[in-house]
Amino acid sequence: MASTAWLMTLKNVFDRAAELFAVLSTRIRLRIIKVPCHGEKNTRQLLSQIDVAQPNMSQLMNIMYRSGIWGNRRHWAQMFYRFSDPAAAGVCWGHVNASCHGLSHELTTQNEEFV
Repeated sequence: MASTAWLMTLKNVFDRAAELFAVLSTRIRLRIIKVPCHGEKNTRQLLSQIDVAQPNMSQLMNIMYRSGIWGNRRHWAQMFYRFSDPAAAGVCWGHVNASCHGLSHELTTQNEEFV
């Protein structure tokens, strides 16, 4: 029989996963998490890669900060964001890899049709 501590740990893992997926349940937030996969980004850098108004970006980043996905730091007038949750970073890399793999497969299929 499984120990109570192990079951509680498993429950906590599933609870955190559910919270993470709830926060990442919109297309725009999934697009946002792909940007800082390669390191810390400031708000201006995020805005240059995601077509959203600055007030909306600030609200989205605040949601992800409060959920524990992001860590942030202020340097002068700039706010910088980075992953603070390793699970979120793993989702980011998995999402990027899956997207790239799907695009690669799609392009290969299209090229084969023209040959």
